[in-house]
Amino acid sequence: MLNPRIQGLIAGAIAVILLTACGTTDEAVKPNTDQTQSQPDEQVEQEQPQEQVEPEEQEQPQEQEEQPEEGTPPTALEAATTVMRILKSGDMDSLAAWAHREKGIRFSPYAYVDIEKDLVFSRDTLKNLKDDPTVYEWGTFAGSGELIEMTYADYHKKFVYDADFFEKAEVAQNEVLSEGSTINNLNEVYPKDTHDFVEYHIDGIDPQYDGMDWRSLRLVFEKIGHDHILVGIIHDEWTP
Repeated sequence: MLNPRIQGLIAGAIAVILLTACGTTDEAVKPNTDQTQSQPDEQVEQEQPQEQVEPEEQEQPQEQEEQPEEGTPPTALEAATTVMRILKSGDMDSLAAWAHREKGIRFSPYAYVDIEKDLVFSRDTLKNLKDDPTVYEWGTFAGSGELIEMTYADYHKKFVYDADFFEKAEVAQNEVLSEGSTINNLNEVYPKDTHDFVEYHIDGIDPQYDGMDWRSLRLVFEKIGHDHILVGIIHDEWTP
């Protein structure tokens, strides 16, 4: 049998070992409160940018709704602007696309529209008219009464785009901006209830003529529903 003293030392050692083991176990299972509490804060900071929506992004759908729908027919002024740009460039294919399918386009060298003598060209003819070498009779010169005998290319320079109408002209719809000695019968040939016209007017080109070299070009459109179809190009200028 062991000495009582030795038994006491052994029992004390065992007690120390047990106490040490219990302390280590408590520390192992003790939760890390610092880490657990910091995680929710980090998640909130990450989610905040996703919840913010800038006002500009909310207004975009409203701006799109206010834009005009595609395919809306042009107004008379819009149609005239396009046609005048075409006349300036001399693009006959584009001009033909604006012509009335059945009536074509009538060309009048002066304000008086002569339904018997003014030349009318169909869509198919218009496409190649600028390169056509044919000399046509377009009417008579004001004052002299001589025949206007020209190819279309020459007529275009003299009685269609003979001034910078696209850039420098005053523009008005269904209003005559200039009148000379030639009778203006536009509304008789093209009634107001079925037609619109847009006039491009330049007061004068050379100051030495004191306004006697004014020019006007009137584009006449037939109203078909909401569409505007080109049926007449009327040139006008000072006449004796």
